[in-house]
Amino acid sequence: MNITRLICVGILLLAGGAAAQEGGKPIQKTIISLGTATPGGGFPLYGNAFAQVVNDADPTLAIEPRNTKGSYENIPLLESGRLDIALVAGEPSYEAFKGIGRPATRLKILIAIYSSPGMFVVRADSPYKTIRDLVGKPVAFGAKGSGLPVMSRFMLDGLGLKQDEDFQSIYLDHAGDGPAMVLDGRVAALWGAGIGWPGFTALAGSPGGARFVAPDADEIARVRAKHAFLKPMTVPAGSYPNQNAPIESLGSWSFVLARADLDDDVAYRLARTLHGAESALCKKLTQACETTAANTVAAAPDVALIHPGVMKYFREIGVVK
Repeated sequence: MNITRLICVGILLLAGGAAAQEGGKPIQKTIISLGTATPGGGFPLYGNAFAQVVNDADPTLAIEPRNTKGSYENIPLLESGRLDIALVAGEPSYEAFKGIGRPATRLKILIAIYSSPGMFVVRADSPYKTIRDLVGKPVAFGAKGSGLPVMSRFMLDGLGLKQDEDFQSIYLDHAGDGPAMVLDGRVAALWGAGIGWPGFTALAGSPGGARFVAPDADEIARVRAKHAFLKPMTVPAGSYPNQNAPIESLGSWSFVLARADLDDDVAYRLARTLHGAESALCKKLTQACETTAANTVAAAPDVALIHPGVMKYFREIGVVK
């Protein structure tokens, strides 16, 4: 059953104290379900900002964010039509599009939302300075069902390490649980990704401070030699409290994916509204400044994976021919 549905609702537009309607008729609203992830992570933060900006910019669209278990739940929910659009991390998207461990998906890319350089964070007073230092230690690799543990698994594999054998791996019920576990010593480190990621922000801004642990240049080259889809990325200085220097790492782009049968006109309207309001989204959320039409084209593994309705809009604005 498709979740997207059209309902007629009366929108009261106050003008000089009088209620008005568009053309004297109720405005027709398209309701779109948006899957995010568990509270406390980056996806709900982005999804709520995305929904608010689009809903404010186009009164005929009503995006409704929903918390889920994350990327690995969002993909089957989209494929079964129980979600219209959803946030999915780069690695689960890559596996789904390539048919790794499952049949290749028919889902389409609506937008690339932001780059996600991955790294660990530890307390500033901890002795851990390299990835190898964390071997054998308890490490929180992210929420169950999210894409974060998959990114770390690929990166560690490139270094000849096995996530569940070489570390005391912990997978969280809620993404927001991680920072407290680092602070009270239950885990040595928390794995995360992105610029403005809530878990990193919480730890970097804590009274004792924090330190980031990322692969060095040699480790980046080793990982890339085995998993080339992971791209070199930079976390600019000042992305987190007390982070005074840029951090080089590896990562991928996360996406908003759409169910395969999402109406072309709905996808077109979403793309037109969102990209027309890029500045508003950027002001609301720093990492959302990367949400641009050009970045979607560049980040897509193949432009054929971008939704046809979105491609229609991209051709109109000249991003693709």
